[in-house]
Amino acid sequence: MSGGSAEHEPGKHGLTPELQRSYDLCRGIARAHGKTYSMAARLLDAEQRRHVHAVYAFCRVADDIVDEAGERDLAQTRAALTEFGARFEADLAAGHSGHPVLAAVVHTAHTLHIDPECFTRFMRSMSMDLDTAKYDTWADLMDYMDGSAAVIGEMMLPVLRPRDNAALRPARDLGVAFQLTNFLRDVGEDLDRGRIYLPQEDLWRFGADPQARTVTPEWRALMRFEIARNREIYAAADTGIPMLAGRSARCVHTARVLYSQILERIEAAGYDVFTARARVPGRRKLAVALRSMLGRAPGHRPGRAPGSPADPTAAT
Repeated sequence: MSGGSAEHEPGKHGLTPELQRSYDLCRGIARAHGKTYSMAARLLDAEQRRHVHAVYAFCRVADDIVDEAGERDLAQTRAALTEFGARFEADLAAGHSGHPVLAAVVHTAHTLHIDPECFTRFMRSMSMDLDTAKYDTWADLMDYMDGSAAVIGEMMLPVLRPRDNAALRPARDLGVAFQLTNFLRDVGEDLDRGRIYLPQEDLWRFGADPQARTVTPEWRALMRFEIARNREIYAAADTGIPMLAGRSARCVHTARVLYSQILERIEAAGYDVFTARARVPGRRKLAVALRSMLGRAPGHRPGRAPGSPADPTAAT
């Protein structure tokens, strides 16, 4: 008869029941709030999916603390965010956690050797949301996105097992591209929270006023400019896909195609991001995922830019 507790004995996938429950919780969070990411992650193997869910859940929990700031005192929100960050740092240093979500996150961070500084930079940007409502320049916004977006690409890179260290820059670019797409899609929702994630210099240049919540010629010109910039960043990120092996390449390609299609939905709506949220239908997501799953890894097609219209595995 063993003297150890069953709660701490390895079970499925070599995980203790406590750790398995934490990963299951992270999976639920990812599926509930990150449907596009979850769809793409299904193309990965079980271990990779588990780690994707853990990283996503960490970011989501912190983001939710910030986004609920309007429902409570700012000091309480700041304290809650600080407490969450401090708990993670302590648990990471200890090598384990009893927190429902952080148990999986700490395990993933140690298993994949994710640089702890990545999490520090992420939490810094989350803190910025409590004090900063707008960004004067593109450089200012990029400083924020270093911790809120680019660093997510850095965290995910060990999950994807790149074949080339040069994949770091494209991974950061893809994180920025995804978040910029979010910013363009969620202008109305962010206004409700008192935030504007479009550089003030761009608003001044085009004479556009998002607070008017009206699609004017000036607003359309601004959005065309921002969408073009977003697509340039996606194109830069595409160079990293051939540096990934089969499953990982298909996963990233799928997420990239699906997320960038949000930009097409914004254009189709006449750049109206105030009255309805631009969405890619579920059937479309499934079709793109199946196409990637059944086809060759996009990075293996010579002469083709992954994710470009010329790529036969890309959605049309």
